Amino acid sequence: QVQLVESGGGLVQAGGSLRLSCAASGRTFRRYDMGWFRQAPGKEREFVSAINWSASTTSYADSVKGRFTISRDNAKNTVYLQMNSLKPEDTAVYYCAAGLMVVSHGRGDYWGQGTQVTVSS
Repeated sequence: QVQLVESGGGLVQAGGSLRLSCAASGRTFRRYDMGWFRQAPGKEREFVSAINWSASTTSYADSVKGRFTISRDNAKNTVYLQMNSLKPEDTAVYYCAAGLMVVSHGRGDYWGQGTQVTVSS
């Protein structure tokens, strides 16, 4: 069992930056792929980015490539999402996910409660 707690969301102007963090409990953190997903009002949840257990593989949605960077620190049981050049369309609740197939299938087995990111124009 893995419990995930996101932090770092907030209100930022377009062009600004935020860094999201996701702290995981449990000694099995380093076995799992980790990922970030988001859900905007009235829309389905969508994949944003993922990183495998060793951080040797990352993937990004086309909409965030070149602007967002995912990383992880297995010693701290934490995964990060650095978001630069934010756009109003990035506004959403961002969820952290853990699982064995987040990178390969975009599927999370464990989910955090989400953190709100709002980008003003």
